[in-house]
Amino acid sequence: MLLFGGTSEGRELAEWMSARGTCDVVVSSLTEYGGSLVEELPNVESLTGAMLPDRMRALMEQRSFDCVVDATHPYAAGVSASIAACADSCGVQLVRIVREGGSEGPWTSVPDAHAAASLVAKTAGNVLLTTGSKDLPIYVEAVADYADRLFARILPVASSIAATGDLGIPTSHVIAMQGPFSKELNCALIHEFDIRVMVTKASGTAGGFWEKVEAAQECGIELVVIDRPLEEAGCSVAEARQLLVDDLGL
Repeated sequence: MLLFGGTSEGRELAEWMSARGTCDVVVSSLTEYGGSLVEELPNVESLTGAMLPDRMRALMEQRSFDCVVDATHPYAAGVSASIAACADSCGVQLVRIVREGGSEGPWTSVPDAHAAASLVAKTAGNVLLTTGSKDLPIYVEAVADYADRLFARILPVASSIAATGDLGIPTSHVIAMQGPFSKELNCALIHEFDIRVMVTKASGTAGGFWEKVEAAQECGIELVVIDRPLEEAGCSVAEARQLLVDDLGL
């Protein structure tokens, strides 16, 4: 099995496959941190680093995989497209894991990070960004007083923390923690940093989305949600497990 992970769903599937002991699993994660969460599992080989299409295709051609499972982040549309194309060209069965949506609710929806940053720039008070380190430059450019207003919750990895320093975000405004987070912890952070606006992605239950919604409502702050880039066809983790058992005898 070849499993593209780096998400809670990917880790859950890797642990399940490892526990069953009926196959060898290669897990590809973008970050070393993601790889560290599965590298000690029996029957699991961990690969880390960017998996560009040429590397994907070479890996699929060189190894006799019975199935490729795409459990990458729902916002990594380009990566999923590359995985699908490589699996198709190599004639390998593909299973895509998707999260449930959540595009309508007690929040303000925007199409992308640029729209979120423009909206944030027009608000008052402190802003909690829970969308990772990749898009931080967009917010820094859009918000004139970003050093005072922006608080970034990011993964506790050296590259992400270094990125905030390079952008001029004060270390006191950086929250390096691994999620997903409970409603209570979200509320505690909102109160601690006097947050008035929180920005998140529609990352579903696995990404702790609903805990953010509940915390924003309880604390009476504005929630800005970046919609998913597209609607995908795929299955849940539970459905993927059943499919792998029924179709491949896993």
